[in-house]
Amino acid sequence: MEQSVTIYGKRFNHFIPESEILRAVEKVAAEIAEDYRDAVPVFVGVLNGAYMFVSDFMKHYPHPCELTFVKLSSYRGLTSTGIVETLLDLPEQVEGRHVIILEDIVDTGRTLQELVHLFANKNVKDFRIATLFYKSEIYNGEYPIDYFGLEIPDKFIVGYGLDYKEQGRNLRDIYQLNKPPMINLVLFGKPGAGKGTQAAFLKEKYDLKHISTGDVFRYNIKNGTELGNLAKSYIDKGDLVPDEVTIRMLQEEVEKNPEAAGFIFDGFPRTVAQAEALDDFLRTKDMQIDATIALEASDDVLLERLLERGKVSGRSDDQDPEKIKNRFREYNEKTAPLKSYYEEQDKFYSVNGIGEIQEITDRLAGVIESL
Repeated sequence: MEQSVTIYGKRFNHFIPESEILRAVEKVAAEIAEDYRDAVPVFVGVLNGAYMFVSDFMKHYPHPCELTFVKLSSYRGLTSTGIVETLLDLPEQVEGRHVIILEDIVDTGRTLQELVHLFANKNVKDFRIATLFYKSEIYNGEYPIDYFGLEIPDKFIVGYGLDYKEQGRNLRDIYQLNKPPMINLVLFGKPGAGKGTQAAFLKEKYDLKHISTGDVFRYNIKNGTELGNLAKSYIDKGDLVPDEVTIRMLQEEVEKNPEAAGFIFDGFPRTVAQAEALDDFLRTKDMQIDATIALEASDDVLLERLLERGKVSGRSDDQDPEKIKNRFREYNEKTAPLKSYYEEQDKFYSVNGIGEIQEITDRLAGVIESL
């Protein structure tokens, strides 16, 4: 028995031995056999992950039964995409039958929801769900899990049919992802402080995903996403986009980057209410903000920087000294309460933003590596 395995550079530690898995399979088979001893159920295995579970389950099921398969997919990399694809259609011979789904693992419930929809028009006699592994703490489905082998925490696992990028299915035991602690940062700074420049260096140095609220808004609006259209409906009326819409956009960005070692949030939060909403969302992902870092520079230096930038960029708001000073005042008013909010959590850090780019990067790295 190997204590750990490495797949595509990710380390997985030994978690559940084969002997315990097989006891769990036998338990599920015995419970279903008790309920369906006088019937001939149709078992529907969910490919590809459940093939080992289905194989061992069938060896332990003592009564007449039938077996078929459906193939669905909702995972890419380490997390669910939220989009469930039907890759292998259901057979026709399930009408009027007892149907029992055999799943390898149930987490959020998205795949189950799609399965229930697939069976909705099949006129089955009854419909039950059995899974080998059950992540009850994150299951938010509306359908009961009728049988499960082992209840496990919300950690990514491979082995016994479960994969990471299609590898690891052949492992006899279950291995759990050894994921280093994430680094999640909020980057503050007045216009011209160099947030964008520094974020680009930090994301490369620490394998972080830079989430700029402005970029996220522009992407969603330009591509006509559901959230983009919703945000645009507020903007077109001259209203502020509600915090919950922005949070949903950020949530999608986080979920699209499951393999990031952490995130840099730039442009959000701007208010204490937004900071609280961000904390609430991150808690649902077992994450938190580790540090908020403010790039500090005097208004005179920043004013000079922006006026020089305006000569090249052509941006009107970088060419008018009064408009620039007004942006500075707005920043001070909004950031002061946020500074207090994060200082109370011992998460607020100020970094001198004057000097060579590499010098400033080194100062930021000093803060991050002290966390």
